[in-house]
Amino acid sequence: MELEEINTIAVLGAGNMGHGIAEVAALAGYDVNLRDIKEEFVQNGYDQIEWSLGKLAEKDQLSEAEADAALERVTPIVDFGEAVSDADFVIEAVPEKMDIKKDVYSEMEEHAPDHTIFATNTSSLSITELSEVTNRPEQFCGMHFFNPPVRMQLVEVITGAHTEDGVLDVTEELAEEMGKTPVRVRKDSPGFIVNRVLVPLMNEAAWMVESGDATIEEVDSATKFDIGLPMGSFELADQVGIDVGYHVLEYMHDVLGDAYEPCPLLAGKVEEGNLGKKTDKGFYDYENGGVDVPTDAGSEAVVHRLQAVMANEVAKLVGNEVAPADEIDEAVMLGAGFPEGPARMADDAGLDVLLETLEDLHEETGAERYEPAEYLRERADVGFYEQSDEDSVEFETVRIEKPGDMVGNIVIDRPHRMNTISSQLLGELSVAIDQVVEDDEVRAILLTGEGDKAFSAGADVQSMAAGGADPIQAIDLSRKGQETFGKLESCPMPVVAGIDGYCLGGGMELATCADLRIASERSELGQPEHDLGLLPGWGGTQRLQHIVGEGRAKEIIFTADRFDPETMADYGFVNEVVSNDEFEEKAFELASKLAGGPPIAQEYTKRAMLKGWESTDAGLEIEAQAFGHLMSTDDLMEGVTAFMSKRDPEFEGK
Repeated sequence: MELEEINTIAVLGAGNMGHGIAEVAALAGYDVNLRDIKEEFVQNGYDQIEWSLGKLAEKDQLSEAEADAALERVTPIVDFGEAVSDADFVIEAVPEKMDIKKDVYSEMEEHAPDHTIFATNTSSLSITELSEVTNRPEQFCGMHFFNPPVRMQLVEVITGAHTEDGVLDVTEELAEEMGKTPVRVRKDSPGFIVNRVLVPLMNEAAWMVESGDATIEEVDSATKFDIGLPMGSFELADQVGIDVGYHVLEYMHDVLGDAYEPCPLLAGKVEEGNLGKKTDKGFYDYENGGVDVPTDAGSEAVVHRLQAVMANEVAKLVGNEVAPADEIDEAVMLGAGFPEGPARMADDAGLDVLLETLEDLHEETGAERYEPAEYLRERADVGFYEQSDEDSVEFETVRIEKPGDMVGNIVIDRPHRMNTISSQLLGELSVAIDQVVEDDEVRAILLTGEGDKAFSAGADVQSMAAGGADPIQAIDLSRKGQETFGKLESCPMPVVAGIDGYCLGGGMELATCADLRIASERSELGQPEHDLGLLPGWGGTQRLQHIVGEGRAKEIIFTADRFDPETMADYGFVNEVVSNDEFEEKAFELASKLAGGPPIAQEYTKRAMLKGWESTDAGLEIEAQAFGHLMSTDDLMEGVTAFMSKRDPEFEGK
């Protein structure tokens, strides 16, 4: 089957996931049959779609006409045969019980056309076992959306033992047509990718508390503030529902063995009926204050233990050819909101360190969950990611130069388009930032635009408009830019934006993420989005006010004027204005000076300042912790010695 042959999609199950998937399909232009076993169930799902579409229209993410048209494409149905008899593609989203799902597929086989593809939205159950209930296991796959489907970007596309490649291909194309990012799961393995990482992480958090090795507060503090995940482990369990994670864990335990033995602490919560937020009580009491995670209660031991468990799951997935490391990272970042993927995190922490953590725990406890995967042992000295030669990577819209003095120069290389920023450029820039940050020979980044006409004249409106005025795609593009630019803001080394020429719109938002900005006299800066009926969508509404203050930020955005660099220097945005002739020399000189600074102190300074935007107390705590840490570094000794000897220090980041 080709994507163009899919016209009608049946969604079986009108609960939270079912009606969300139906809404996504309708928004993508498909006719949708939404089915459940009772009229009240299917009507409630339909009403939820109507409410959600209304909210999107209310927020101007859709027009009223588009919302009405999408709702018109959804037909609520109770009769099974009527729901699937004209369906080209069926997505099953009934309760996560193997027997219930098997009954659904047995009945579906009686009514669905021979060409119809069957897809299950299961989050962990065996695709192969479900497919074998049908007469078409080769036309059966997993299509796992994340909750809520309208907002979450990821769709895991899972193969069964019998699934044809063409079925997986068209399912991925369908996910993309719905505005989602598909990640293929190449083997039918419990938990697939995201839950295979998250559920053991939740279980290990519980085991640490059960054994008395840590408290809930210490674990959540380490998870949220030291590792940097969106929520603490117990906070997330409460949010999702402790029973949900527990039942996935039970299934993994049944299929994969004692390495996934559920912690008694989780079992106790389920038995008590204290399932988290939905019951007002779980690991936190939501009737008496709710979640209160301390910012400074974590420890290196807790961090390493959690990271080691995640690394072990990644190693099992890669080693068993379920998915490669980069796709695991993409899936977990999209599906769980991780700021960085678990494989990359493990490489940063050091696989050898995490392997040793597991080995020590295994020797101490004898528990199978700490038995290191063979692939983890194999990669301990090199990491999950190959250390590739940067020259082997081909970019089309950016390039990396190393002019010397430990400076990495990332050049926006679209002079024919005034260095405007396209979706492709965002993707390449993200990779380039990662490469430069990981280069041991680079200690400062200089960001410039090719030529002397523009640093960047903003978003490439023409290329973006070519895709049509799709609100969902626009939201995704905004998030992609925010995340890419945010890498500069949060990277451990100093970043200098060298502004020569136009620095407008998205280009100015990019410059905003640098630590310092130097501009030539011919430069023009501004945020002209309001002239287009837009607003800055790549972080400008948030980051600019931190640099120039709320009043100046509103002036720059609301007037949509262009400002000369001297004015922007008065506003505090530009640190230095230089003549056109000496721009290149001065920009490199500034970056070179920063590259010679103390790397550890620079990294912690950036981290404390960034965290301080969210919470002064959290920023001050990082500052205090960093101050203590720096006292034991070789860099401090070098700085003091150089000061006493009246010479320039030579910091090594040790």
